[in-house]
Amino acid sequence: MKAILLLFDSLNRHCLQPYGCDWTHTPNFLRLAAHSVQFDRCYAGSLPCMPARRELHTGRYNFLHRSWGPIEPYDDSMPEMLKKNGVYTHLISDHQHYWEDGGATYHTRYSSWECVRGQEGDPWKAQVRDPVIPPHLGQASRQDTINRSYFTPEERQPLAQVFSLAHEFLECNRDADNWMLQIEPFDPHEPFFSQPEYQALYPDDYKGPRFDWPPYDRVSEPLGAAAHCRNQYGALLTMCDTYLGKLLDYMDAHDMWNDTMLIVATDHGFLLGEHGWWAKNRPPFYEELSHTPLFIWDPREKIAGERRNALVQTIDLAPTLLGLFGIRPAKDMQGCDLHQTIRSDKPVRTGALFGMFGAHICVTDGRYVYMRADRPGKPLYDYTLLPLHQRAMYAPEELQELILQEPFSFTKGCKTLKIAMPKDFYPCMSVAKEENADLLFDLQDDPQQMNPLEDKEAEQYMIGLMRALMQQNDAPAEQYLRVGLQLP
Repeated sequence: MKAILLLFDSLNRHCLQPYGCDWTHTPNFLRLAAHSVQFDRCYAGSLPCMPARRELHTGRYNFLHRSWGPIEPYDDSMPEMLKKNGVYTHLISDHQHYWEDGGATYHTRYSSWECVRGQEGDPWKAQVRDPVIPPHLGQASRQDTINRSYFTPEERQPLAQVFSLAHEFLECNRDADNWMLQIEPFDPHEPFFSQPEYQALYPDDYKGPRFDWPPYDRVSEPLGAAAHCRNQYGALLTMCDTYLGKLLDYMDAHDMWNDTMLIVATDHGFLLGEHGWWAKNRPPFYEELSHTPLFIWDPREKIAGERRNALVQTIDLAPTLLGLFGIRPAKDMQGCDLHQTIRSDKPVRTGALFGMFGAHICVTDGRYVYMRADRPGKPLYDYTLLPLHQRAMYAPEELQELILQEPFSFTKGCKTLKIAMPKDFYPCMSVAKEENADLLFDLQDDPQQMNPLEDKEAEQYMIGLMRALMQQNDAPAEQYLRVGLQLP
């Protein structure tokens, strides 16, 4: 058997035609849906980027114990388990967070890996003199301005290079057996840089300064500018769709559908003005952020053009890939092999946790979504053996008062460092006071989450589900106290 995992970043479910969008051009996602099982109730677990990838590796939730950080020494890594069991694993990515301190232990779990440089603020090309940063709305950076100057023609853009390397891998290895290829483009993550031919599909009359990198903040821009920024996302999404089509073309041409699993997924969504916000990393974690697209072709079942309603999550991808190759999931994995769900929509869980370290803890049963807000003045701790932030090591002063924590159920007998975290450790997570509230939504009656529900009985049911899932995750005591729940 063989497997291809195509993981886009910030791929919006609500912007894809197979999920009902009518303003984007995504014909190859429609084509993918016709050649796979499409999941209608897939949820993220831990947001944002690297916490989601830790879940991809370990098949268990990250956000109740750890902020953004690396694979830990006690973690079970799916690609490493495959490698140790004779399955060759290869990573191709332009996701620059893999090459930073807080992501430095992920790519080395694979048999081999290739990185493409230049996305976002990746410190790639050197230029001593300051570049001229054009007038803009939203965000812009010195390094991104330098990097963009190298992205013409299209073949030099990182997205194109990632798929070119994937083509190279397949040309060399498609006739071999027992391999897993992870193709991981950073796009359509912001900034929304694409080539003119894709932008031409989303015409508007906007004449203002460049706006393709929205702030992590409330929408305050004029309507025309906001619409233009959404169009820039659409253009980049269509560029992603085009390269997805190239992969599907290759699988068609070489009859790879008979023995190759294809999974197309993402880490989380992105707010394009919904609920009055841009971007992510700000609770509440509405459906646009947490409810994600997922498509799976399983060559053992050969089921195409069907939809599944079972509640699934990112943590299910590791057991599913392991199962394809006949490898048992590690005992600490909480996710489920989706083989039987692909076959017959077999349920794998009654509830799903999701959220971000230090922010709302959220739970859904597929109909209701309940978000439990952070209470002021409660402590927060990072549990780790590798004290690394996103782009830096922990400073010595942050480690002065750390203590050793007794082992959790999943740390294989290892004590961890227990490090106190300041409430402002991630400034863009702050929310307005009126939004830091417990929220209950009925997705059946209110799919856009416009009207929080007042239903004590439903709320108590969701609290019970949340506490049970937190217990299964061996959540530390302060996580209950932090959101006003009783300790188990």
